[in-house]
Formats: sequence, C-alpha cells, structure tokens
Amino acid sequence: MAISRVAAAIGEPARVRMLYCLLDGHARTSTELAVVAEVGAPTASAHLNRLKQERLLKVSTQGKHRYYSLDGPDVASALEALNIVASGSRGDFVPNTPHRLLAARTCYDHIAGNLGVLLHNRFRSVGWLSGQNSYNLTAKGVEAFEDLGMDLEAARKSRRKFAYACLDWSERQPHIGGALGSAILTACLQKKWVDQEVDSRVLRVTALGRREMLARFGVQV
Repeated sequence: MAISRVAAAIGEPARVRMLYCLLDGHARTSTELAVVAEVGAPTASAHLNRLKQERLLKVSTQGKHRYYSLDGPDVASALEALNIVASGSRGDFVPNTPHRLLAARTCYDHIAGNLGVLLHNRFRSVGWLSGQNSYNLTAKGVEAFEDLGMDLEAARKSRRKFAYACLDWSERQPHIGGALGSAILTACLQKKWVDQEVDSRVLRVTALGRREMLARFGVQV
C-alpha cells in the first residue's frame, strides 16, 4: 500500500533528520542534508532519491547546484502531525522543545508555536475567520488583512487550501495553515515584526512587532 511505502520512507532515522530540517521552508543541497543526516554523500543521495520517489521532496536546479525542499505544505502538515503522535499523550503534555521554538517558529511557511496559536485564537474571537477546520474570511477579516497589505486574491488563487486549522505539535492547539497562513508570515517578515534565524525555524518577535501586534490585534507577546 502507498501508506506503507511512505511510512517506511519517513521512518529511517537519517531521512527523518533530513525531512525535519526542511520544515523551516528553506531548500538545501545534498551536501548540507548529508551533514544533517550524519551520513556520507552516496548514502545521502540514496536517501534523497527515496524521498523524491515517494513525493516527500522536490528538487530544483540552479546552475551546478541541486536544491531539495519539502514537496508542499501537505508533507509539512503530516510531519507536524507525526510529532504529536510520537510525543505520546499520557498524562499532562509537557513539551521538551527549546523555549525559542515554543515561543514562535515556522511550520513550513506559516507561523507556529505560542505566537501562531495566539494569533489564530485572536482572529477567531474577533470574528475575522469563519468556519471550523477549514476557514474563510469574514468582511471584517478581509478589511483587516488588506490593511496589512496582504494580497488575498493571490492567496485564493493558489493551488492549496486557503486557510485551515493546523494542529500545533507543541501547543496542542491550532494555528493558521494554508495560503492565508503563508501570507500572514510573509507580511510579518516584510514589516519587520518578526525575524527568522538563519538555518533555523525560530522566529524572533521584534520590539516593533510586539507593539504592532498589540495595537492591531490585541495580542501581547
């Protein structure tokens, strides 16, 4: 079965390290991924070919270099969900994730962690989002997000879901995934409300970002 093949491809430790390294949305070369996976170049090449075969990775060529990245947000969502399953559910959930990742991080191309959950819950409470697991924008939501300079028309025309509840593996509550989630992260980066650390999923909220999110959204971070 296809599920068995995909599960087997994900399940090898070196391939797991490669996949989770790419959850920050950045593309990397086979050499970089070999270092992450702690394997030699020939072994890394074999692992990458297997992940491509199962449509977990895609590759793009630029000059002499080949860059690998996750094959879309669905792969990222599946990896995030596996984190929840792997951490178990006995007793009260206490994440052992470093604090910086708990506070704010990328989940492929949208905001996760405590910040992502705070924004999701606030947008729901003020009536900017409608629906349950699959979201649309209310008239107030359209006005609010357009005021941020977001191109909602482009987000709606993308081939992915517009917006949905993406279960956050550290918070165990949803943050906003989909094209809208990507647009929110892009806007926050462009406005210098958050900075992304190099080669990391960590997002750092700037002093400007703290002021603006409190003023615009009523979210204190």
